Amino acid sequence: MTDAHPHPHYNPDPHAHPGLHVIAVFEAAKGVLALLAASGLEILGPAPLQRWLHELIARFSLDPGHGAIAWLNGAINPDGVHLAAAAVFAYGLLRLLEAWGLWRAKAWASWLGCISAAIYLPLDIYALFAHPGWLSAAVLAVNLIVVAVLARDLVVRRY
Repeated sequence: MTDAHPHPHYNPDPHAHPGLHVIAVFEAAKGVLALLAASGLEILGPAPLQRWLHELIARFSLDPGHGAIAWLNGAINPDGVHLAAAAVFAYGLLRLLEAWGLWRAKAWASWLGCISAAIYLPLDIYALFAHPGWLSAAVLAVNLIVVAVLARDLVVRRY
């Protein structure tokens, strides 16, 4: 009796790959956290952010009139907070959509997850050299595992 499919590790049921479900749960958690953060920005508005920035300026004796601090101080306004909340909300929805697709073993979700995780790899490598430590190494390792699992899924599907 011969194999119906030439790929020796082919599994006709992509749901059987537990890595997709693990990544889906992780992405769903990121999506929920982003939606909560966006909601918090909208509910609280710019006042707590402005207080935090002024405390930061006072604590570290920063110059509020120059550089990134001046830009940040100018950006913390109702319009800036609404824009940031909208961007974080969109990110959260994208993560939840990806999680749904991965849970249901959709190829487009594997593509989305693989590409979005791979985009962070150069930044993760930079962070490892700029701030060596277990946290930087763990973030890089997790992203490498995510890329590997999703790339494997796409290879098995022959995409």
